[in-house]
Amino acid sequence: MTVRPPSQGLPLATGSPAITDVEFGRIRTLVKQLTGINLSDQKKALVVGRLGNRLRHRGVSSFAEYLKILQDPSEKIELQTAIDMMTTNETSFFREPEHFRILADHIRGLRPVPFPFKVWSAASSSGEEAYTIAMVLSDLLGTADWQVLGTDISTRVLERARTGLYPMERSAGIPKELLHAHCLKGTGKQEGMFLVSRHLRQRVTFTQANLIQPLPRLGPFDVAFLRNVLIYFEPPQKKLVVDAVAGQVKPGGLLIVGHSESLTGLDHNLTPLRPTVYRVP
Repeated sequence: MTVRPPSQGLPLATGSPAITDVEFGRIRTLVKQLTGINLSDQKKALVVGRLGNRLRHRGVSSFAEYLKILQDPSEKIELQTAIDMMTTNETSFFREPEHFRILADHIRGLRPVPFPFKVWSAASSSGEEAYTIAMVLSDLLGTADWQVLGTDISTRVLERARTGLYPMERSAGIPKELLHAHCLKGTGKQEGMFLVSRHLRQRVTFTQANLIQPLPRLGPFDVAFLRNVLIYFEPPQKKLVVDAVAGQVKPGGLLIVGHSESLTGLDHNLTPLRPTVYRVP
């Protein structure tokens, strides 16, 4: 086994700056403090790949210089930009579709449905999950008083989510009847794109929220989706996030996590209904 000296840089792509083990460690610590995400040693390439352009944009040639910028109290915008670049934002419409059937069944079982009926997409990324929820609610509740909130730590993806505009290939997971009912096909300059219709977009709000920081009162919600984000946290941060999100769900409401995630081993008072679905007592 070859041990790389801490001072040795890791060049990862032509034209990209090198990063030392010490610099990577400092970035890893900063990311964990701000987001709760733990970057493994294998993420050096990701750090250089995503932040290399920011170094060039700011006219610095090393990660040591860039770290000085990030630690400058007057550089809050650059710090947010760096966090935006480092957070993973993989999502799709109707991802893990069973959860949306569970949402629909939950609503059908409510007598009566409490209005306003509010659902939270707590790691909404570029908005596909929030708009999927909106399609389900629109079909079941029509013009009644329902709302969807999408939150994410990344301002960059939230800006994209607010537009409701996506490449046509992103529509592959949307059932045809819902695509025709709730989306508009782009023409002219927007050819190859589709737009979530106004009647859905006006029911969906997006705002920034850091799940490991104290949250403002956003709810209460009837259902919260907390999917495919817990996998990035270690147990202490995972418990913190679960408690914070569940604390904004009404008694008897649902908390839904991703199929690759589990609350096993966490100290919580949620009632498991089925794998990945929990009821708030």
